[in-house]
Amino acid sequence: MRFFINLFNTSFSLKKNFSLYSLMFVMMLSFSQTNSLQQQYISEIKTFQQKRIANLKKETGWLNLAGLFLLQEGENTFGASVKNKLVFPKGKCPSFMGKLVLNNKQVSVEIKNGVAVWNDKKKISKAIIYKNEEEEPLVLNYKSLRWFVIKRGNDFYVRLRDLESNNLKTFKEIPTYPIDMNWKIEATLDTTTKNKIEVNDVLGNTNLEESAGTLVFTINGITYRLDALDEGDNLFVIFADTTNETETYYTGRFLIASKPDANGKVYLDFNKATNPPCAFTDFATCPLPPKQNILSVSITAGEKRVGK
Repeated sequence: MRFFINLFNTSFSLKKNFSLYSLMFVMMLSFSQTNSLQQQYISEIKTFQQKRIANLKKETGWLNLAGLFLLQEGENTFGASVKNKLVFPKGKCPSFMGKLVLNNKQVSVEIKNGVAVWNDKKKISKAIIYKNEEEEPLVLNYKSLRWFVIKRGNDFYVRLRDLESNNLKTFKEIPTYPIDMNWKIEATLDTTTKNKIEVNDVLGNTNLEESAGTLVFTINGITYRLDALDEGDNLFVIFADTTNETETYYTGRFLIASKPDANGKVYLDFNKATNPPCAFTDFATCPLPPKQNILSVSITAGEKRVGK
């Protein structure tokens, strides 16, 4: 009888240990998979951050902006001399380069004889450089300078780039919050609110933008809502939160998300929240968050304030 009792106890002990080992193995496997997913996610966000800096440094990026000039109706002379209406950076171009003429919502350029201004590989002497909002404006260049016309509200401006700007040369990095998967939040898109959204910009203009609807999501059990602009395959969100007071850019940040998936879900990855162009230059014309997109919560993810 004692033999059978010992045999039963041994068998029970083996089964118990086997169950324990199996549980430990499952836990270790689960931990390994979770850790692998976290590492993949961290790698994804770091790649996003690297591309973000590369884009800022591109010729079409924000770091090389060197001027923003309001055009007056009629003739607007430009060059390095302070006698011009549009004063370009000293030492970067001749004192007088020519004139830009705003007439009937079109802008033409007349270049001074002896000054070599180009559009791509074509030398320009006279040309219409801005026709309407549907057509791309001509980009003019002289050595390291690039300039073209943009329209904001009812006004026309010349945007100037300097591909050798100090801002471009000295820029190093964008401070960010630690990467945290918990800030990738599931949301739904309420399209019953789809209409035009009033969006103000830093110049004081108000524009009616196309809405894709309202994103609804929760943080710590509290429901929040953000109106999203329709940007083709994506949703574009301009938002503010309580971190703007001390840690992130004063006016707010941007966030891009894919439109709803097959299950109707949208993922708001706040680790990809970015500063507006105005965080990097005084010569941008940034949109501001609509009042309904000002959140009463701290979004401690994504880009922080650059500099002071």
